[in-house]
Amino acid sequence: MKSRVWILSVGLVLQGLGCSTFDRDWDASTNTDGIEGRWVGRWHSDHNQHNDVLRCLITRKEGRIYSTRFHAKYKLLSFLPISYRYGLDMTVTEDNGQYQFQGQADLGKLAGGLYRYAGSGTTNQLQFNYRSSRDHGTFNLQHQKEGE
Repeated sequence: MKSRVWILSVGLVLQGLGCSTFDRDWDASTNTDGIEGRWVGRWHSDHNQHNDVLRCLITRKEGRIYSTRFHAKYKLLSFLPISYRYGLDMTVTEDNGQYQFQGQADLGKLAGGLYRYAGSGTTNQLQFNYRSSRDHGTFNLQHQKEGE
């Protein structure tokens, strides 16, 4: 039993350290051109109805490829807050201010494996649909401007 508590404690500390990098990059982000920059909102699982806060940093890599870094909150056992972060590259097309995008990320076996993402939006609001073999749902995000 003690080893489980120790492993969980170490995991939570390491998770927290990784979040500090995201927070530092979040605070430093000032690029709000197009869909680049800071996004805030919520995720919702249609599979089990779980939902919580979600932040995302989007940066253009090259051409139509954008890098996204997500920082999600999740309540383990309905009361223990956990932060989870991951990134994915997505292919973006834009037509008259309307963006379409898709991508995928392998979040590992414990998190449900390969997730596929598709969505659309504007420079103010994005909606992602996600699907894996064990979960599916949505992300709804609003663009956060500097000073917000």
